[in-house]
Amino acid sequence: MTSLIERLSPEARLAPESGIVEVFNAGWGRDDLIPLWAGEGDLPTPDFICKAASSSLERGETFYTYQRGIPPLREALAAYHKDTYGKDFSPERFFVTGSGMQAIQLAVQAVAGAGSEVIVPTPAWPNISAAVGLRGARAVSVPMRVEDDGWRLYIEDVEAAITPRTTALFLNSPCNPTGWVAGEALLQEFLDLARRHGLWIIADEIYAFFHYGEGRRAPSFYDICDEDDQILFVNSMSKNWAMTGWRVGWISAPAVLGQVIENLIQYSTSGVPSFSQWGAVAALTEGRDFLGEQVVRAARGRECVIKGLQGLNRVKVLPPDGAFYLFFSIDGVTDTRRFALDLVRQTGVGLAPGTAFGAGGEHYLRLCFARREDHLEEAVRRISAWLPEF
Repeated sequence: MTSLIERLSPEARLAPESGIVEVFNAGWGRDDLIPLWAGEGDLPTPDFICKAASSSLERGETFYTYQRGIPPLREALAAYHKDTYGKDFSPERFFVTGSGMQAIQLAVQAVAGAGSEVIVPTPAWPNISAAVGLRGARAVSVPMRVEDDGWRLYIEDVEAAITPRTTALFLNSPCNPTGWVAGEALLQEFLDLARRHGLWIIADEIYAFFHYGEGRRAPSFYDICDEDDQILFVNSMSKNWAMTGWRVGWISAPAVLGQVIENLIQYSTSGVPSFSQWGAVAALTEGRDFLGEQVVRAARGRECVIKGLQGLNRVKVLPPDGAFYLFFSIDGVTDTRRFALDLVRQTGVGLAPGTAFGAGGEHYLRLCFARREDHLEEAVRRISAWLPEF
């Protein structure tokens, strides 16, 4: 007799289990837990954001609302982008989604279908390839190269992966998990490549301000693209403003795509709650100082874990240029999934195994350093004490 699972669609049945969630489940509930596995800091959402959402609830704004997002939020997004990128943006470019993850899902739905291919440089956040697979498309991995000064992505490697079935390139810079940052010249090469082959670019620039090189932010496709270029920008309120649990994100796209994207929102969530959106308005209009504090805090955390782990003989550290993760390897550790599970069970330190991030990440571990320094120092101390026993 056919099992219930076998009666499901292949896309649902074959959706991969999250390697990060597996470690989360193994360690959750420990009193001594230091959870560095997820892509979030340890600060709660600031009061001024929470109060804006509360005020919306007090006004009774608990009904259906604009599918594309409430006008004040789309206007705030336009103003935020103008301040960030130094050019004018129309509110008609912006579409509010129920998280950055949903923004990715809708972008994939818009440009990929059954039988098509989306190029994904790896190591990469696993949800990206999963979103492509759930669409019935194929995520084509292009492993990045590890060099003495860090991770690198080469245009020739990406171009070699293009086939007649390729419809899009997913590019995440600054990158989760490696911390790689694409320079403007390389972004131009990728834009030229996409134009030449008629490809869409799904640009995930969520960590733009978590950049440890020159300038207050990382280079962006916004710096070089035209209004009608085939680029869908996906983003989220989560990282900049400590709003991971709010599940509010957005897509930035040519305004001509507005009705199509509105339809996709309608047939998935039918819009984002008004009170959550008013919290996002407050974050964008009043949250510059808080964002700056977040970046400074992450930079301190970065230095803390680099200094601590570089002193361990078995650990190889490649300092990240952006985002807020350290992606490091340990000599002699070949099964990072097992290592991460044993580490959290025996020490209470939760890391994400590199096996969760696709081709090229298997021998690495990801540590989120967007946290208080004393917790990071204690995590390094526990890892250091436990390694000789492993």
